[in-house]
Amino acid sequence: MINEYLKILDIGHSGKTTDHAMTILETTVSQCSYENKTKVIKVITGHGSGTLRNIVREWCKDQEGRFKDVIYGEDYHMFNKSAINMRRDCMQPNDSDFGKKNAAITYIWLR
Repeated sequence: MINEYLKILDIGHSGKTTDHAMTILETTVSQCSYENKTKVIKVITGHGSGTLRNIVREWCKDQEGRFKDVIYGEDYHMFNKSAINMRRDCMQPNDSDFGKKNAAITYIWLR
């Protein structure tokens, strides 16, 4: 069994409607949780108007208790304890977005 500790899901540049993008996100989260091979999903929502980013983050809030944590790209830095712990857990010390304050990304740390 091959573990994919960090899965990148780009729904912001897919050209899909917001509803379709959210269906893709929900399906991916469910599949990754079921398979238990992925520890973190890096969701790229894009910069755009911020609508998709807000919908994704609101959905994550509605899923309270389902995830270890949700880390916003702008909070993904060395002073955020959850970000440090998540990076260690998913064995991804070289993520290029670390410390970039990229609001177009949301990390979902799975249980």
